[in-house]
Amino acid sequence: MESSQRGKSLYERIGGEPAIERLLDHFYHRVTHDGEIGHYFTHVPIGKLKVMQREFFSMVTDGPVTYSGRPLAEVHHPLAISRREFQRFTEHLVATLEEAGIGEQDRSEIIAKINLYADEITNEDSFG
Repeated sequence: MESSQRGKSLYERIGGEPAIERLLDHFYHRVTHDGEIGHYFTHVPIGKLKVMQREFFSMVTDGPVTYSGRPLAEVHHPLAISRREFQRFTEHLVATLEEAGIGEQDRSEIIAKINLYADEITNEDSFG
């Protein structure tokens, strides 16, 4: 890590609010057009989703914004999102971060933090 980045939060290292806004635009274009997971977003108000995701992403990158949405399990469990679908979602996130020039170490840190919420987001037993 270069010395100018030392001591900065992950949020600051990736470019803060402006970078997150750009990332989310590209990211949601990818996931909404994905044949495997795009159907989850068909009837979702994307504007509201981006606001919640911006808050969540800021929170997990140690930014100044607090997530104000409903608990993740409450929102996601009724959808019966599988581990594979969650993995596909994170694959799109990795690709989006890479395209934005986010370094490998920061990408890995972001994915590790997102993965902490996997159990709250996935629920393969909803229909079983």
